[in-house]
Amino acid sequence: MVVCGSPSRPLCISPLLRLHGRNRRSPRFRVPYSSLPPPIAAPKSDYKPGLLDDMLLIFFRKKMVEEVGWDSKKPGYDGLIEVANHLMLKSKSISETEQSAVRVLQSLFPPLLLVLFKMLIAPVNEGKVASMMLARATAILCQWLMGPCSVNSIDLADGSSCSSGVFVERCKYLEESKCLGVCVNTCKLPTQRFFKDYMGVPLYMEPNFIDYSCQFNFGLLPPTAASDKGLTEPCLSICPSASRRKDLGTNKFKQCPTV
Repeated sequence: MVVCGSPSRPLCISPLLRLHGRNRRSPRFRVPYSSLPPPIAAPKSDYKPGLLDDMLLIFFRKKMVEEVGWDSKKPGYDGLIEVANHLMLKSKSISETEQSAVRVLQSLFPPLLLVLFKMLIAPVNEGKVASMMLARATAILCQWLMGPCSVNSIDLADGSSCSSGVFVERCKYLEESKCLGVCVNTCKLPTQRFFKDYMGVPLYMEPNFIDYSCQFNFGLLPPTAASDKGLTEPCLSICPSASRRKDLGTNKFKQCPTV
């Protein structure tokens, strides 16, 4: 197993890591090798975490550590990113990473709450009530993880509009992880699956890998893997692994080794 990284930046996964046992994997999508252009420059968010944010970070990280079986020596958010990278390292496949992340999300809620929400609230008004509730809860409770975000209106499949969207201005999780694979495999795919399977609400997440914004669409089913543009993007230009491969001229890898 080969891991690249340094004390000043998060762990990243070497291309050699995913060569081992590749015949056992059945990836659902491919990511081109060539990097995306540099991210649009933007000032750091002036969002100041409060006491509740700090408590949520500690709680979430604790659940991640329990799932991964390892903890970083770094404090706070930097340590959380290293734990997320370690989750990618220990998983043998995309599906295993996704399942682990789904279990982390499940562990954040009392089991009975998930059952009752799916049974009693999700069916009301064709799911619109539940979608709007989850959008508001996400915007209020997840800024510690993603940065500033707000509820917005989205167009549903039936042609109606609903205030069940959440727009993340510049996702801190993506920006700090510097990895498309971490975003897709530990956030986008497992989050979509969790809300659909355990809360009865479909969710389509649209990360923008140019400006690092993200649009949550509660009440919308995600498209197929082949047509989901979030699953067909090349590596981020800031990804340490991609930069190292470029420097070494190892262009034989046609997809991001983390996915």
